[in-house]
Amino acid sequence: MQQIILGDIHIDVVHKNIKNVHLSVHPPNGRVRVSAPLRMDIDTIRVFVISKLGWIKKQQVKLREQVRESPREYINRESHYYLGKRYLLKVIESSMPAKIVRKHDILELHIDSNSSSEKRRTTLENWYRQQLKEIVPKYIQKWEAKINVKVKEYAIKKMKTKWGTCNREAGRIWLNLELIKKPILCIEYIIVHEMVHLLERKHNENFILHMDKLMPKWRFYREELNRSPLRHENWSY
Repeated sequence: MQQIILGDIHIDVVHKNIKNVHLSVHPPNGRVRVSAPLRMDIDTIRVFVISKLGWIKKQQVKLREQVRESPREYINRESHYYLGKRYLLKVIESSMPAKIVRKHDILELHIDSNSSSEKRRTTLENWYRQQLKEIVPKYIQKWEAKINVKVKEYAIKKMKTKWGTCNREAGRIWLNLELIKKPILCIEYIIVHEMVHLLERKHNENFILHMDKLMPKWRFYREELNRSPLRHENWSY
């Protein structure tokens, strides 16, 4: 991997078998990455990055100012989020298999008294995953008819840099597990976003026209995701 240094900004450069250059800024500290076509030389890439310095600095400021969740220990009265709402965790000792029970503004974690924080985290994440699996199919079904596409497969996984991805050739979309913590309309927006990529690969004018027609308030939902707290770990949009 090559690197370009412009003042205090370090840009990682990766050459790939792609047609166009892609620039991205990653949390938590605004790491910059450029994916460039194999044929593009480093001087050309440097000129491109210089032309985007204003945008890069703006994105870095936004990321550094975002609210981040504190590290989680999975103890009593710790805050956790579900569908955009804040819940308090209540740990209940139990000899039965570990489980989560949602009651009003409480998430009850029924688990062995000697359980580790890792076991508690895994139990909560498994519950999150199951909840998201129950939500996603109905929205895929709803939007398949409207967008006129077919999702052949969807999956949920932990991702470091994206809310979702799409593989057009396979007809598959991937969704980030962290979405379950966000408001339901934000989850729906990401599902629609990835399904539109089955029609249009790039974020070009055609893609925006589809989004504007299908979900006129999509920009609001995108900003809502950008405003919501990020995990303390190196993860984000």
